[in-house]
Order: sequence, then C-alpha cells, then structure tokens
Amino acid sequence: MYSDLLNRAVESLKSGRQPDLETPISSGADINLHVPALLPADYLPDVHMRLVHYKRIASTRSHEELDDLMAETIDRFGPLPEAARVLFDISKLRLRASPLGVRKIEAGPKGARIEFVDKPNVDPARIIRLLQSNPRLYRLDGPNKLRIMADMPDARRVSFHCKRCSVR
Repeated sequence: MYSDLLNRAVESLKSGRQPDLETPISSGADINLHVPALLPADYLPDVHMRLVHYKRIASTRSHEELDDLMAETIDRFGPLPEAARVLFDISKLRLRASPLGVRKIEAGPKGARIEFVDKPNVDPARIIRLLQSNPRLYRLDGPNKLRIMADMPDARRVSFHCKRCSVR
C-alpha cells in the first residue's frame, strides 16, 4: 500500500499535478460488461497458477506489459478462449479509462454508462462536442455520468466510445 501511494504521488508530480493523498487507492476503474471475463478452468486447470495469472493481469501498468503477458499466456497455454480474451480486453479498457478519471463503466446490449471521479482528467470541451455531435447517442446522466445509448451486441464496443473522450 505504501509503494502504491508513493507511486501515485510520483506520477502526479511528474505530470505537474499536486499529489492527492486523500483519495483512497483503487485498482482502477470498475468495469462490468455483463459478459464472462475469466481464465476458464479447462484452459488453465491449476488453481494456484490461475490465481497468480489473475494477480499478474490486475497488476499490469501499461498496454505493452499487458500485451506481453497475453503473448506469454498464449505461448504457455495455447490460444485464448473467448472469456480469457474478454478478460484481457477489460484490462486494456481499465488501463485506458483509469488515467482519464473513470470510476466505473457499466455496459450491456442496449448501451453503457461511464461514471467519472469528481475531477476527471478529461477535456470538458471534448465532452461537450461529443454530446452536441449526437444527442441521441450521448447524454449526461448527472454531474459525472455519461450515458451511451447504442445497441452493443458486443459490449466490448464501449472501448470505442471511451476513445472519444481525450486526456486533457
């Protein structure tokens, strides 16, 4: 916990921001796409190895690190089943969403809701342009929630909409 707090403070200082030491440490954005995201027992039968792999996936700090871990997983255990691909996709989405100040993403076949922290690292003008560009697709749902009203048979498409919000 101490090293996480120290890393967060160093990252804030590097980016020119004042470290926020009052906010609790989290593991990133809470993402629920309502699809199975796991390493199936028939893919990785050893429970201990599965737990170690979950920990390694959750601990990645960059897309490159996650891609390397995914390549290692494929190399060691074979092609990823769909649920494992979704697990890696959600981890990539979390890596993209957390620096923006996204607290939670909830998505399903009829759309998604993105909830931001109180002071997100998102350009407000970009959000306003996004809302104005397609008011039937995007709308604010409270002071810190963006609702996406789109058919998403593959709920992972929410990452496309997240890309439309840019870092300041």
